[in-house]
Amino acid sequence: MEKKSVLPAAELALLLQGYRQRGEKIVFTNGCFDILHPGHSGYLAAARALGDILVVGLNSDASVRRLKGDKRPIMAEAARAQLLAALAAVDFVTIFTEDDPYHLIKLLKPDILVKGGDWDTANIVGRDLVEARGGVVKSLPFIDEYSTTSIVEEILRRYR
Repeated sequence: MEKKSVLPAAELALLLQGYRQRGEKIVFTNGCFDILHPGHSGYLAAARALGDILVVGLNSDASVRRLKGDKRPIMAEAARAQLLAALAAVDFVTIFTEDDPYHLIKLLKPDILVKGGDWDTANIVGRDLVEARGGVVKSLPFIDEYSTTSIVEEILRRYR
């Protein structure tokens, strides 16, 4: 089965069934990934190391605007998805339009659900779904010094 794809959620769910039937562990994470930086790539590599297939749920442009404000995203969802899919750690990307990935997690049925260090595992969206299927929920530490907000602020500071 071919990897490194940006797929609609329903198509991806069908594809993941084959990996699951072969006993491969599916890891899921999600986010805006507005400006890709070393914090993201390190986090995604750590997430991928937890299983066999890494799926990234990417917030749509409309979802990012609702969550981050009218000035975001900086890059359109198609560009963000393409960049994520090009990373060695990422196997599949799917875009979701809701503010959180609950319904996407329900559809994709990951074995391992991962979020960044600012999330307490008790508050990670979809935890109930993953644990009910016998899966694991993890919070991975951030890589210091990198955030999209700080990068945007630094760009603004330098070019004012």
